[in-house]
Amino acid sequence: MRQRIAVIGGGPGGLTFARVLHRHGYPATVLEREPAPDARPPGGTLDLQEGLGQRALDKAGLLTEFRALSRPEGQAMRILDPDGTVLRDWQPRPDDEANPEIDRGQLRDLLLGELDVQWGRAVTHVVPGTPDGALVHFADGRQEAFDLVVGADGAWSRTRPAVSPATPHYTGVTAIETSLDDVDTRHPDLSRLIGDGSLAVYGVNRALVAQRNSGGHVKVYAQFRAPLDWHANLDLTDAEAVRASLLALFDGWAAPVLDLVRHGTAFVHRPLYVLPVNHAWTHVPGVTLLGDAAHLMPPLGAGANLAMLEGAELAESIAIGAGDDLDETVRAFEEQMWARAGRWSQITTAGLERLVSPDPAEAIAVFDRVQPS
Repeated sequence: MRQRIAVIGGGPGGLTFARVLHRHGYPATVLEREPAPDARPPGGTLDLQEGLGQRALDKAGLLTEFRALSRPEGQAMRILDPDGTVLRDWQPRPDDEANPEIDRGQLRDLLLGELDVQWGRAVTHVVPGTPDGALVHFADGRQEAFDLVVGADGAWSRTRPAVSPATPHYTGVTAIETSLDDVDTRHPDLSRLIGDGSLAVYGVNRALVAQRNSGGHVKVYAQFRAPLDWHANLDLTDAEAVRASLLALFDGWAAPVLDLVRHGTAFVHRPLYVLPVNHAWTHVPGVTLLGDAAHLMPPLGAGANLAMLEGAELAESIAIGAGDDLDETVRAFEEQMWARAGRWSQITTAGLERLVSPDPAEAIAVFDRVQPS
């Protein structure tokens, strides 16, 4: 008899898990709190790494489709001094497929395919070890039992408390996100400044980063070190007040750089939280975690990649080992996940310290180590 398996969360990790199981003819229930795929903006662009996210898509049988949608040119990276001087300008080779970009919405639709996702199923908590299995409780008062519940429900996971008491803590770095639409037509100077990929400007304990998405859309992130309550006297729903606050914070930076903020269409407050480095837990039969639910780390290109590969590996292990001890399969997966995620958590934590630091040269050194000469 096939095991009853649910994955909580319809993000990249959860959908990859379900898609790989589906490819092997193995059913899984996807539970997503959002009422529909397009209920809210899907977020910015992702770079899918060759040995991580792309490997996961290969296991899902979607690598060819991904390459048709992705933007290899989006790997370009330009770094400016706050006075506008170009310090670095990396361009990918024509055949470079190491880290091509794809919009989150495009990736979501690619993974969804024909999956049967249960939208609007908000989970409140999970109780493992009941006579019927792991019991999932929903916000509408209903509950449902499964042999395995996979929590892929992000930073503030409702599944995590079933296996771990850990909660995310503030890094000391806050990001304010804004957007530029139709940048090539409406803001051609900024389009040229940003180029085909990303633009980063680093100052003392602050940075401005712009990332090109498809369709002329650009995401801009103002990052800075501040107490969690830095906005106590600022109405974050007042776009003009937030804009003025950011322009004051980056006062003295070159006018073209500040135009990234001046022309922003809306502002979203995103304080950066992380779980403890090397977060792990005593194995709990019937429940496990992957992605941000398991190892939330600074957003430096690893999170979605790891979540997708973890989802693909767990699904493949379950499907190929059908008939094996499901609990032992999950236990082995967790050991492998903890080791790899611990390494990446250390790397990204150190990276955030250097990218938003008192010495902007530290940020440039980070990129010099990973970019080809």
